[in-house]
Amino acid sequence: MEKDTQQQAVTLELSNALVALHKEQFGRGPTRARTHFAGPDIAVTVFDDALLPAEKALVEMGELLHVQESRMFFQEATRDRFIGAIERVTGRKVVSFHSTCDARNGVVMEIAILAAQESVDEGTR
Repeated sequence: MEKDTQQQAVTLELSNALVALHKEQFGRGPTRARTHFAGPDIAVTVFDDALLPAEKALVEMGELLHVQESRMFFQEATRDRFIGAIERVTGRKVVSFHSTCDARNGVVMEIAILAAQESVDEGTR
């Protein structure tokens, strides 16, 4: 499989796996998700319309920080599941995992910094 095609398959599978986790953990998933690699070792998954109805109500009340804080607690409670899914799909160890929420716009991002991937040449030395 060509490298670009392989990377597209990984990003699609990773988006789908993380959406499934959002649905399982939070009761609903985002309306749109996309994953991109920012260089060879960073995967960024962006979820649009990811807030729960109660979170949207809090945003309307101006309680943005409460939404961001609750998301931080949710993600900390479920981080091992997200890391496991990322490692399973990418075949690489997650060195660092970050989750952030832009409550104003209903955007959530999951960012994984992956262990460096050895090149084929380095692995044969």
